[in-house]
Amino acid sequence: MTKLEIIKNKNIESIYPLSPMQQGMLFHTLYEPESGVYLEQFCLTLSGNIDIAVLQQACLRVVKRHPVLRTLVVWEKQEKPLQVVCKDVELPWQNYDWRSLSLEEQQEQLEVFLEADRVQGFVLDKAPLMRFSLIQIADDIYEFVWSFHHLLIDGWSWPILCKEVFAFYNALLKDKYLYLNTPRPYRDYINWLQQQDLRAAEAFWRQQLQGFTNPTRLQLNRDEAQVLPQPKTYHEQQCCLSATITAALQYQAQQYHLTLSTFVQAAWAILLSRYTDESEVVFGATVSGRPLTLSGVESMVGLFINTLPVRVKIPTAKPLWQWLRQLQTQQVERSQYSWCPLVEIQAISEISQELPLFESIVVFENYPHDTFLSNLGSSIQITKRRVIEQTNYPLTVIAVPGQELSLRILYDGSCFDAETINRMIGHLVTLLEGMSANVERTVAEISMLTATEQHQILVWNDTQKDYPHKCIAQLFEEQVERTPDAVAVSFQSQQLTYQQLNCQTNKLAHHLQKLGVKPEVRVGICVERSLSMVVGLLAILKAGGAYVPLDPRSPQERLTYMLSDSQASVLLTDSSINLSEQPLTVVCLDTSEIFCQNSQENPVSGVIPENLAYVIYTSGSTGKPKGVAMSHRSLVNLLYWQMDESALSCAKTLQFASISFDVSFQEIFSTWCNGGTLVLITEKLQKDGFALLQLIAQEKVERLFLPFVALQQLAHAASITQSYPASLRQIITAGEQLHITPVLVNFFKELSGCKLQNQYGPTESHVVTSFTLKDVTSSWSPLPPIGRAIANTQIYILDSHLQPLPIGVPGELYIGGVAIARSYINSPELTAEKFIPNPFAKDGSRLYKTGDRARYLPDGNIEFLGRIDNQVKVRGFRIELGEIETVLAAHPQIKEAVVIPREDQPGNKRLVAYIVPKQHLDTSELLCYLKQKLPEYMLPSAFVKLLDVPLTPSGKIEHRALPAPLSRETRNISTDLIPPRTATEEVLTAIWSDVLGLEKVGIHDNFFALGGHSLSAMQVIARLRETFKVELPISCLFDYPTIVELDRQISEYRQKEAGEQGSRGA
Repeated sequence: MTKLEIIKNKNIESIYPLSPMQQGMLFHTLYEPESGVYLEQFCLTLSGNIDIAVLQQACLRVVKRHPVLRTLVVWEKQEKPLQVVCKDVELPWQNYDWRSLSLEEQQEQLEVFLEADRVQGFVLDKAPLMRFSLIQIADDIYEFVWSFHHLLIDGWSWPILCKEVFAFYNALLKDKYLYLNTPRPYRDYINWLQQQDLRAAEAFWRQQLQGFTNPTRLQLNRDEAQVLPQPKTYHEQQCCLSATITAALQYQAQQYHLTLSTFVQAAWAILLSRYTDESEVVFGATVSGRPLTLSGVESMVGLFINTLPVRVKIPTAKPLWQWLRQLQTQQVERSQYSWCPLVEIQAISEISQELPLFESIVVFENYPHDTFLSNLGSSIQITKRRVIEQTNYPLTVIAVPGQELSLRILYDGSCFDAETINRMIGHLVTLLEGMSANVERTVAEISMLTATEQHQILVWNDTQKDYPHKCIAQLFEEQVERTPDAVAVSFQSQQLTYQQLNCQTNKLAHHLQKLGVKPEVRVGICVERSLSMVVGLLAILKAGGAYVPLDPRSPQERLTYMLSDSQASVLLTDSSINLSEQPLTVVCLDTSEIFCQNSQENPVSGVIPENLAYVIYTSGSTGKPKGVAMSHRSLVNLLYWQMDESALSCAKTLQFASISFDVSFQEIFSTWCNGGTLVLITEKLQKDGFALLQLIAQEKVERLFLPFVALQQLAHAASITQSYPASLRQIITAGEQLHITPVLVNFFKELSGCKLQNQYGPTESHVVTSFTLKDVTSSWSPLPPIGRAIANTQIYILDSHLQPLPIGVPGELYIGGVAIARSYINSPELTAEKFIPNPFAKDGSRLYKTGDRARYLPDGNIEFLGRIDNQVKVRGFRIELGEIETVLAAHPQIKEAVVIPREDQPGNKRLVAYIVPKQHLDTSELLCYLKQKLPEYMLPSAFVKLLDVPLTPSGKIEHRALPAPLSRETRNISTDLIPPRTATEEVLTAIWSDVLGLEKVGIHDNFFALGGHSLSAMQVIARLRETFKVELPISCLFDYPTIVELDRQISEYRQKEAGEQGSRGA
């Protein structure tokens, strides 16, 4: 109805604007009309002989006393929404008799009734926005349900109303007159609001939020950006702190002149900080909003609350009590501007309008429920009460003080599961318990782990297992004794038995010893793939030395540096390899015959497990590679775990990796220590997926170690040739994150009985975790976990203060146990930085700081979340690149995909997707596909099509070799203004310009990027409904935020409604 129609209505008592909080609730109700959001249900269990007619009359008296209870809301055809107070309303009242039902049936029926009541909701332009239900469950026991829309009243108002209802009931029952002071109307508060200085408030909040650009998001669901949005479902969990802990908190509050609310907010801030690994967080806090300058406000009825941002910096060294006082001081400072509309605060913040300012809120209910309801002065007694409510926020924490502090968490089931919330409550309680015990400690010293979690992590890290106190060459020699005539290694048409291999390596080992090779002496080996390569490796170990593997294809300067840095005294190489003059002894394995006359007996080297086995170089942040020194002890532990874990014995294994990468050690020696055959391949074959597939079939290879990209290429070759080697029994992938793609799933479906194992471990420790995927490929996660710790290894997920993080919470992965390397050679400072003293042990052991993000899953498996430095921020959004890559890789026409941030122009950071298509792929179609899977801010701004993804010699992606996008290869998100082309686009553009106060709007401009927000969205939708005579939902503008998309949706809605009208006419 128009404003004139409202004024002419004789039943209208008053008309005035909505408060900012009411506007927000109106928006969310319209945005999710069937969700039950902001529908409140106060449920009282009443005991006594109730006169139903009198109780109904008492409720009507209260409704007549308070104008806000006779209020409706109109927003269509209005510049701004209005609330309209009716003079008279009919009281919606229903009586039910459930006395014939059993207690269990009554409880079930009540829950069904409450859910149906929430689904029914309210028609906002029909008063009253409330209803009453009285359910008799026994002769003198009733369930009284008072349902209303939250935009009418807040939690403070309800006990006032309840007290009045029972006061009227008591008076009417006794036929007495009840005098109550005339209540001050809610309109007075609206008038007070309109007198406030909005400019001063905006200045305050601008300063409060200055520099805060990244909302605090609890991304605890890994698949958040990998699936279509799920419908919202709201749930609740609650617990109570013990009376002892509550009393201890109250004591600390009194001692330091603090409020209990400050403790709760502080605990939530710490929890958010640790969950997100951020030292600064923002959450919402609901305040009473009742201004002290408005006389009588404490007894007024209406919606006064407001939800405001609370920005908290978590200190590291400051005593807890000092920080708590600081938080309380900030609360007082905020209170003078607590009336400021949240939408205005969001608008002046530096957070993108596409994002909420916060995703969790804290409500401290300190209004006097018990004081009002404990003494009703009536024959009716309230034996139980509960409030059923739901907000539009994913997470709401409600604290209710009492002898036992009550904590309730309301949550959106599409964002969090019950198990996660249950753990979260445990962490919040643990933090409050820690704060109650001692506020002299620093925040970093307060643990968040529950006792159960502490025990569980200890159990998961209890990996102790016996392994021999031996060295690698000894294990090989023992295998020679067991299977001397078995084939140890083959290369093209050549092969060596274990006995033959042992004899050849012994001759070379004796020669090396004559050259001075002994324990701790480093020997370089730079050879092409051949039998000589593996003979050289084994001979160095047999001589007691440590091998330093070098890739012949590396630049001369790099090779020279590694030989010099490792202080290698001998170099094994081929005559075909041209290395510059080196100050060391060079032995050419393909031409030297000196060592052929040496003894074939096993040499005595004096090497012990603590001695060095190899030095492998990995890239360093300084631009120079760093050498990782690994002992025999660590590697023997790995080999014994691998042999115990594997169901394959004497397996024929492909030697795929370059020897300059640690996976090659695992390929070679886990095969030789178990009696298997090692199949060598040429460099050319390594890069040819089709030829590799053919060789695997010909050689009947049973086991592969492949990085993900190489595995994907092999699966792709198999899908094209329809060739699936029946011999394969196990494929182990490591080195980079495993993505389960359609082509991989199909590959393993065809490889009946072949296991896929995902292993993890940096060069500084080799493999430390492992996860074997189930046989049923349909159960595979897009990003499988990396599993659990291997034997004699511990995995810790820690925060920046080295505090253990709970299950489900991301942090940095640290490795302990026998697996970790001795050091970086010649780099004591870097060694000290990365290999730190183990804070959880007193035996002098160390932890390796990986720089990888991970988290424990509830089943004890570990989920790898990428590098800590692989989280990128684009336009203020924090983005995990792996999530986008996973969605791209799932597209049926994409073979491989890599996403990186590029800043080819200073200050213009954007996401670029590199894709290897299987066949022709239309970029616009790909973009439509991504829009169904990812939020707008995660869409790449450019696509580059490649024939192949560039790889390093180890088979990993070579990010530096990815080309800068060219205009002909890209889909750029353009900032150029494109004017309207059709009549509908003209109208839409005019409406947007008017609402947003802009001169020009382009048809591809994003409504929210232009400054649009929830209230302006309501105005646009209202104008569109009136202009196009189509019932568009508010969510339409959020789902289709450009003129082009909106035009298309309006057309579809009009066609749909026209079709429905035609059906009805027929």
